Amino acid sequence: MGEPAVHVAGLRRIFKVPEREAGLGAAMRSLFRRRYREVRAVDGVSFDIEPGEIVGFLGPNGAGKTTTLKMLAGLLHPTGGEVRVLGEIPTRRRREYLQRMSLVMGNRNQLQWDLPAADSFELNRAIYQVPWPEFRRTRDELVDLLDLGGLVTKPVRNLSLGERMKVEIAAALLHRPDMLFLDEPTVGLDITMQKRIRTFIAEYSRRHSASVLLTSHYMADVEALCQRVIVIDHGRILFDGDLSTLVTRFATYKELGVTLAGSGVDLSGYGEVRSRDGDRVTLRVPKAETPTVTARLLADHTLLDLTVEDPPIEDVIELLFAAARPQA
Repeated sequence: MGEPAVHVAGLRRIFKVPEREAGLGAAMRSLFRRRYREVRAVDGVSFDIEPGEIVGFLGPNGAGKTTTLKMLAGLLHPTGGEVRVLGEIPTRRRREYLQRMSLVMGNRNQLQWDLPAADSFELNRAIYQVPWPEFRRTRDELVDLLDLGGLVTKPVRNLSLGERMKVEIAAALLHRPDMLFLDEPTVGLDITMQKRIRTFIAEYSRRHSASVLLTSHYMADVEALCQRVIVIDHGRILFDGDLSTLVTRFATYKELGVTLAGSGVDLSGYGEVRSRDGDRVTLRVPKAETPTVTARLLADHTLLDLTVEDPPIEDVIELLFAAARPQA
């Protein structure tokens, strides 16, 4: 196996944050003796990503996800540890590296605010030195895929959040990067466009062996694109492995969807009733008891439908966080 697309070993980023008490006296004292506290945004993170691999990078707000992505993109200098992306040290910001990577942040704007997106596309072509025939081919493909149509001729400030995200993604891919850092790339998009973006990212990675590190609060993005996930909290990795392994290891229960022949039947004796919608009842049952409970339901009631599913991935991640927290 060759060199990984991303190699991170013992990565740390510590911020010094000024702090003071409230009041005029405290404000005056802080002019002469300022107090700081250290915030360990990223604390000893290590992982590799192989060429062509799509990895989900998950965690709550403030977990260190965006800080890590910024260090991998070269926007922040690490406090310690080793980082190599595509064989380069990101903070050196060498042209050879910048021409092969792209960072898309759903809450940041890279396009010129008062200009049409088409003008920013042309600017990116010049910055990345993309040959005209290749630029036109890629631009037209992206415009068609993302249904940009007349959006590229409007000033960016006149676009909605969802429209802006679509042109942001197009701008980030015009130079066909080998490494994509995607921070909430589908924020503001409707369900149909989210699905199209996911399909495109998967196909882009397959065609160009591009590696992708993806953060998203939409678990549908992660489930559709990522076989492997890295879960981070308080700057430390809690889990790194297959999505299926995460579910198997930390999901302590199953969800049973039961459709009854008649409504109003009390099923609380079979498990925790999570929801009821007409004749459809969702039960939460301990994993080890699922076969027994399923057999009892079939023997005791006339069922029109019965499904057994793992809990939603966001619930599994909450169970992981709960397991990692110190017990009182």
